Amino acid sequence: MMQTKWMTIAMAAALMSGCSAAPPPSPTEANRAIVEDFARLFYAQRDVRQAFEKHVARDYIQHNPGIADGRDAAIEALAPMFANPDARFEVKRILVDGDLAAIHLFGRGDPATPGAAVADIYRLKDGKIVEHWDVLQPIPAQSANKHPMF
Repeated sequence: MMQTKWMTIAMAAALMSGCSAAPPPSPTEANRAIVEDFARLFYAQRDVRQAFEKHVARDYIQHNPGIADGRDAAIEALAPMFANPDARFEVKRILVDGDLAAIHLFGRGDPATPGAAVADIYRLKDGKIVEHWDVLQPIPAQSANKHPMF
């Protein structure tokens, strides 16, 4: 009887030692989840307010010279363009490395234009987007090569 008790205790200990909690996600993995949800809300669903209120810090630093600093300023500047049903925003790839993320997309706010290749670059801190840069490359009427921009 004593042997059975000790075997049961030993088996329980062995099982418990193999049931340790999973390690926390790496900063890159955690930030990828944030950026992917931000991209879904912002570019796909075009819910600028929800995307920014959920994932962007209030004191967000903006490097685009046409938009003021701060989350509220970004919402005010971007919501009208994203509300246009003729505008297109197609995410092509998302890259995340530590606290930096880049979203490469096709963007066209005005259907009368060919649009642009856009790289939105974000810095994250403590689970929030805290800084943004963007690079826009207008889509030309003609290209010197046959490679698409995306």
